Amino acid sequence: MATSVRLDDDFVAQARVYAEAESRSLPKQIEYWAKVGQIMIDNPDLSYEFVHESLIAAEEVKQGLVKPYVRKTKRN
Repeated sequence: MATSVRLDDDFVAQARVYAEAESRSLPKQIEYWAKVGQIMIDNPDLSYEFVHESLIAAEEVKQGLVKPYVRKTKRN
């Protein structure tokens, strides 16, 4: 469900710069920031880099771009 929200012009201008640089639409860039922010608030011990890489890894799994790990040695 789409909802209209009023945002500060300076915030929107900064989001637009990042959106262009990262090939996202403005709304998707703001959604991305919100998602990362929510994850980091819920997990304050995680670095941004870890959160960012985790989101990429999750998307790779969703798109079927990874192979399952198969153990080659016997477990003790």
